[in-house]
Amino acid sequence: MEGNRIGRRTVLRTAGAVAAATALAGCGTATGSSSSGGGRKRIVVSNSGGAYNDALTKAIYEPFTKETGITVTTVNYQSAQVIAQVRQGRPQVDLMDNSLLIFQKMARLDCLEPVDHDRLKSAKGAGIAVHNLPEYAVGKNVWASLMAYRTDSLKRAPKSWADFWNTDAFKGPRSLQSAEVDLPELEFALLADGVPLDKLYPLDVDRAFKAMSRIRGDVKKFWNTGALPAVLLGRKEVVATSLWAGRADELIKQGQPVAYQWNGARRMTNGWGIPKGADNTDAAYKLIDFSLRPEVQAAFAKLYPGGPVVPGAVKLLSEDVLATLPTSPQNLKTGFDADVAWWDKNQEAVTKRWQEWADA
Repeated sequence: MEGNRIGRRTVLRTAGAVAAATALAGCGTATGSSSSGGGRKRIVVSNSGGAYNDALTKAIYEPFTKETGITVTTVNYQSAQVIAQVRQGRPQVDLMDNSLLIFQKMARLDCLEPVDHDRLKSAKGAGIAVHNLPEYAVGKNVWASLMAYRTDSLKRAPKSWADFWNTDAFKGPRSLQSAEVDLPELEFALLADGVPLDKLYPLDVDRAFKAMSRIRGDVKKFWNTGALPAVLLGRKEVVATSLWAGRADELIKQGQPVAYQWNGARRMTNGWGIPKGADNTDAAYKLIDFSLRPEVQAAFAKLYPGGPVVPGAVKLLSEDVLATLPTSPQNLKTGFDADVAWWDKNQEAVTKRWQEWADA
């Protein structure tokens, strides 16, 4: 869901506004201007607000304004709102900060400008993964869902989703994510059932639900808010849970006997998209380009648990920080990137089936 939080830190999510967005026929009738806006000294950016915006302001917006003289004004719009604005020919924002899954949907609805990647000097030769440079968006930072557990409740640490599913060897109640809050965690079920990381997609939905059914009796709660799994783990109501990376770090800082496992983590990328008909695309490209500098990527990662998409930023970060990021060299080896094209095509059907399964 767009606008969920990681503790006091916001992470843009991908499931919010999906129904509203996909219900629209498209944005091809927009009549807004695509002027370069070169003489303007202000850019309007939509993000989810909160502490996520605070980190963006300190690491990106303020240094950008200092260097260019372009003021960044932020608003908090759901993607469905921007889609409606574009269809009316009056987009109210110059640049969106959201997930690549949301941008995949918006591109399908013809609501985004195609990105001229040649205008992004910081992206050239930077080693950014191809899937983070799609036609209609630019990846910026990566978040992840992973497994966390109580070290005082389990005799040994679970090392994989197969261990999470093994309730005989690793006894105790579990928690998993509800489809109400984000993408159903079918990948974790398939990994637990023996599917290799590089063979996950296209997801075998039938096999995934069979695996989910095997553990269902040990799932105390399918969490439906970003804060809940950490609460359940902190109160010792569950011994293991899926959660968003960053939540477990907060428990550990509080002195809780909690650890987490990057093996099998599901990565998603947040990034930039330019609404179709946006009025100030020149400033938008300048801000995107600025945000991809290694030193800017590193500054943001120090404030917020979002992994840089630019490999050069990793060299500027300490081992302690890298240990908490999904795109550190070590953590990249053990996780996987969600296939946003597959989820865009199948999310509605999978979510409907999950709801029917959960209510059965």
